[in-house]
Amino acid sequence: MPLPFLTADRTTEAAPESSLPYDDRDRWRRPYRPGPWRVGGVAVGLLLSSFVLFAAVLIALTGSASSAGAIFGLAFAIIVAALRVLRMGVWVSERGLRQVDFLRTRTVPWQRVVSVRTAQQPVRWLGLPRTVQGQALTLVRADRAPDDTAPLLTTHGLDFLNRPAGFDRAADAVEAWAAEYRPH
Repeated sequence: MPLPFLTADRTTEAAPESSLPYDDRDRWRRPYRPGPWRVGGVAVGLLLSSFVLFAAVLIALTGSASSAGAIFGLAFAIIVAALRVLRMGVWVSERGLRQVDFLRTRTVPWQRVVSVRTAQQPVRWLGLPRTVQGQALTLVRADRAPDDTAPLLTTHGLDFLNRPAGFDRAADAVEAWAAEYRPH
């Protein structure tokens, strides 16, 4: 049995007819890869949690169990926060568009989506209060005013800073999902 993932001479598959190359469209999918800033921050957070876990083990061996439990709890909180940061972003399925933030998740069914478009506007740099000129992918909803649009993705966010081609591909993918599933 050949292992095609280990060989460089595997056959190339034909491009799918649809602009959405996924088999199971009912699953929630992120239409882009997490950026290096997001992955690097999560890696640093998980590295920090490993040091905290090591400290908790040392405290458990030499000190009190309640202190070790508190440090284990801190390590667990760091791990949960790192995994939540990794999960943040825009997700799509045939049911709608989902924006996952650190503390909340908002899902908009495709029936409420009027348009998804890219616009030049001031955007937040790495989510901080400082704004710079960039591009943002915005969602216009049927149940809200057109001015009440928070950007879904920006060129200066954790996923696309210094990756304008990645932003363009992600924006095109989200727009393709919207064009496919939004009622016309």
